[in-house]
Amino acid sequence: MEITYTTVDLLLYLFIYAFLGWGLTVCGDALRHRRFINHGFLNLPLTLPYGITAALLLPVLSSLNHNWLLQYLASAIFCFLVRSLSDQFVRRVSGKSAMAVGDGKESILSCLAIAAIFFVCYLVIHPMIFALVQLIPDGISLLVVILLTVLAAIDFASVMLTLRTNTVSKLTQARQESTRRLADRIVSSIWRRLQKAYPGIEAEDEADSSRKYVFAQGLCFDKLVWVFLVSSFLGALIEMCFCRVQGGVWMSRSSLLYGPFSVVWGLGAVILTVSLQRLANKPDRYVFLAGFVIGGAYEYLCSVFTELLFGTVFWDYSDMPLNIGGRTNVLYCIFWGLLSVFWIKVLYPPMSKGIEHLRPLAGKVLTWIVVVLMLCDGLLTAGAMVRCTARQTDPVADNMIEAFFDTTYDDQFMENRWPNMEFTQSH
Repeated sequence: MEITYTTVDLLLYLFIYAFLGWGLTVCGDALRHRRFINHGFLNLPLTLPYGITAALLLPVLSSLNHNWLLQYLASAIFCFLVRSLSDQFVRRVSGKSAMAVGDGKESILSCLAIAAIFFVCYLVIHPMIFALVQLIPDGISLLVVILLTVLAAIDFASVMLTLRTNTVSKLTQARQESTRRLADRIVSSIWRRLQKAYPGIEAEDEADSSRKYVFAQGLCFDKLVWVFLVSSFLGALIEMCFCRVQGGVWMSRSSLLYGPFSVVWGLGAVILTVSLQRLANKPDRYVFLAGFVIGGAYEYLCSVFTELLFGTVFWDYSDMPLNIGGRTNVLYCIFWGLLSVFWIKVLYPPMSKGIEHLRPLAGKVLTWIVVVLMLCDGLLTAGAMVRCTARQTDPVADNMIEAFFDTTYDDQFMENRWPNMEFTQSH
């Protein structure tokens, strides 16, 4: 029987491995520095990047069963990707560059070491963790996941409140007062922990206050939203033109129900932007090699998760030489490498400057309009795909929601929208 992971299972593994990763980091720091240091962004004993890496990797490693070399390479790639993305996320949401883990050769070597540790854990320890998780009733698993998610959200909010609304001078003055509110004591405690974990965080306060605001400056949420929008639009048009030239027909290549937007291209541009930005000034060969690996891993991951979530296959390279499970192949990895060089060196810099020229207020409003519309389009698309898959074995609607999807997005509509979509036998 093929091992499958539900969403609740993956979230539970996320928290388990986040705790194990936190414990491993704390033990390593204790051995080196002979004192306890919580290097996590959260106050809870959780290092979420480790958990996120595990949740993303488990379905991939399961599909590469017994192929140890590919499994380790996948572990290293995902460790590097998640670490790069989490570093950029922490820099932006905290406003403190000192809170990022690191970059350069040290970061790559640490990712290789972490990947080796995780791979050994997957081979030896994960089977026991898997067996224990299977013994937990579904209702209790869901309850635990909800509870941990709420606690992590509250913890995240408290850290953000401390970083965004307090400075060194304000907290020093608050500590000198004889009577303080409970909230002040909590904030002061969080700040002292962050000072120990991230030395140099205080020095950034004065510099931050003197900066002039520019819309979507650097790598931030607003910038990445527009990168996603523009890239998904251009990607869909490029694929349509390619199909026209190759097959002589115009074919929809959109990932969503409405609009010519390819989510694969949009997310790919975001991932390449975040992960390759530090290589922007390096020779082209470094960008090509990084894009070759990251692009191939991304395409493989997209194939795995669309099959797991929706029971559909949108591309299959099994008939091409040097393919990896039919999900990607060396030729397309080369295309990803070339595309990465063109993107980082040629296309992204002027696009970034153009986005930053938007007026701040208008840019913010338009950004959130785009976010809301894309989320609604994505939710409708997910619902239509899930119902279309289920309709192959259960054509009769059981409720009004299923009837809505059957009427509005019937099989003919779905076939016209995604001509290459195929359903897996397990669904």
